Amino acid sequence: MSVNKGLKSLAESSPNFSNQGLENAINALKKGWVIKSFELDQVITNNVVLTDSQKTDVKDTINNVAYLNLGRTLGDLLRHTNSILDGTIVFLQNPDTEDTADFLEILQTVQSLQTLIPNLYGVSAAEKSRDVNDHLGTLNNIFLETEDSSAPVFTSLVQAITFITNANLATESALESAYDTLKNFINSMTDDSTDTQHRSPYLGTYASAVATAHTNFNNALASEPYLTKRTQLLEGRDKINTQVALENRNLSGIRNYSNNLTNYLSYTSLAEEPTLRQLMTRISQSQPWITYFENYVENVGAINPIYNINTDSDKSAIIDQVLRDSGLPDVVDYLDLEAVADKSERDDRIDTKNYDRYTIEQRITKSCEQLGLVTANRSIYDQSQRLLNNMNQHDRDKIARQLDLNESSNTLS
Repeated sequence: MSVNKGLKSLAESSPNFSNQGLENAINALKKGWVIKSFELDQVITNNVVLTDSQKTDVKDTINNVAYLNLGRTLGDLLRHTNSILDGTIVFLQNPDTEDTADFLEILQTVQSLQTLIPNLYGVSAAEKSRDVNDHLGTLNNIFLETEDSSAPVFTSLVQAITFITNANLATESALESAYDTLKNFINSMTDDSTDTQHRSPYLGTYASAVATAHTNFNNALASEPYLTKRTQLLEGRDKINTQVALENRNLSGIRNYSNNLTNYLSYTSLAEEPTLRQLMTRISQSQPWITYFENYVENVGAINPIYNINTDSDKSAIIDQVLRDSGLPDVVDYLDLEAVADKSERDDRIDTKNYDRYTIEQRITKSCEQLGLVTANRSIYDQSQRLLNNMNQHDRDKIARQLDLNESSNTLS
């Protein structure tokens, strides 16, 4: 149900979704060598002269000390979120015939998984690494917030970057210069084939210079007070890459994953029709599927809302309530021999064939004997008391079994 207030204004405007919030957060990280690294990453990515192969080679060369190459990490992060917003992150099995995804589809599918997963697996979507932030955390400020006392990823990165840049290390200055040299060289390349061929060898030279500068800078951070900050950079980059990899994995195949879950639920509805239920057991080659459909009628019959309980501590109370609702115990006075004998004839454990030929006392004795209750040297009233207690306990045990069957049928497995 939607809220009407503001709905008209909402419909007359565009949501204008963007990753601007993430970009603003990234801008706070652009200090010292990081801003130079980011600029270089953008130049390499956006250059129209370099071939894809050349771009890959350059990126691989300058990623020799990956945690220092933060520009690429942040650039990849922005490109990742853009692919979510435009839907291109969703894998198309048949791109020529399959409709491309959009952000709304992603949002709706993620929302549906929050219900589908608990219904099928009996656990939250988070326990399957499929909650909202497992798909969209990079857009949802996951790097700016934490659920415990630890510093958010971006906060920790800002602290480390600021501390290191304030130290004015010569190796950092040398790295910035190497970044600028490679960036300016790439910008100077033209689409003239002669120029590109002539300059191509220098591309590797300047990229190698960046790699060397990375190594020197990394060595300068190998002892305190910089080692702790280097660790913060390493951990921050790892957390970003881990989150991006999780979202890529979840979103790229989200159509197939969601469709499979939806289909599983659809198949279960077939079990209500006897012939289709039989068909499923005959054509399926999966034992869990065969078992589900073979046992469907039995499990459905075991389900009773009155047996639904939340904890084991409620079980005894539920049994008492069901007994009362069923009019049990229907006999409470063992001295009423006729009532006890009549109840024995209703007990499904006792063979009452030819009981009409026996006296009340004989029926009680024979019932005791069938249930393994001692009758020798026992008065008829003692036998009646033992028999009644046994039968009333049996009534209670049957309710307990029905309760267990109901719980079992309602438990996902």
